[in-house]
Amino acid sequence: MLDIRTQEIPIDEGLKKKLDIVLEFSSIKDAKFINGNFRKIELTNLTYIEPHRIIIESKNITLLAFNYYNDVYINNLAKRIKISKLTDYLKSL
Repeated sequence: MLDIRTQEIPIDEGLKKKLDIVLEFSSIKDAKFINGNFRKIELTNLTYIEPHRIIIESKNITLLAFNYYNDVYINNLAKRIKISKLTDYLKSL
């Protein structure tokens, strides 16, 4: 039987401030922040870091972000964009 430990990772205040500024400039008020998780399978060396999710219902997208990174991912880990370019991207939707 696998024993999976889950621990919530709080979003970094610096990252949250950057994203709040981008969302404010993009006129988005319905963003919901969900903290990521650290998952570890006991008695193995397997771990997974689940990213923080920023759900924007008005644009129907989910942004994925990791602490201490300057990039965010759009809907999945395949499409990456710099936080500095995120305002332009959100306005283009």
